[in-house]
Amino acid sequence: MIVVAITGASGVIYGVRLAEELLATGRQTAVIASKTALLLFGQELYPGEQFQSVGQLLFRRGFDVPGGLFVEYSNHDVFAPIASGSVRFDAIVVAPCSMKTLAQLSSGIADSLIARAFDVALKERRKAIVVPRETPFSDIHLENMIRLSRAGAVILPPAPAFYFYPKTVDDLINFVVGKILHTLGIDHTLFTPWGNT
Repeated sequence: MIVVAITGASGVIYGVRLAEELLATGRQTAVIASKTALLLFGQELYPGEQFQSVGQLLFRRGFDVPGGLFVEYSNHDVFAPIASGSVRFDAIVVAPCSMKTLAQLSSGIADSLIARAFDVALKERRKAIVVPRETPFSDIHLENMIRLSRAGAVILPPAPAFYFYPKTVDDLINFVVGKILHTLGIDHTLFTPWGNT
């Protein structure tokens, strides 16, 4: 199981597209969205609309969620199975990761399900990926990233390449999602690798 955590930073499409790709490849996917992330669905993706869940958003996008592969948890549900180290999941990806969440993760403040599941991944030595969405970075942001990197997390900024000649915003989004999948060890066709263009 891969856990996809979507926090309240611009770029919620990264987490949404990641969940769609994981599900499309038949991987069991658990999704958590913060309260602000749910608000941003209606700001960045479908202006004027309101969403109560990621599942509702996937339905709105016309994505047919495969049965048995998708589970969604409230960020307030600290009793969810993935809050315990005794429950196996393979990796967690926080995409996008707000600077508030980054600070919580780097300090071990596990007061939400996103922070707790990430803390579990670190302590159990599972793959933990952070997609920080801010620019420019302050010293505090950078120090928080260094702390997480030293603790075993992968810091993967949403910085698309241009060697594959992107033509649309979707191409740029897919590049970042493809890099996340690559880091997870999952094959994809979202962009052509360097040298094969």
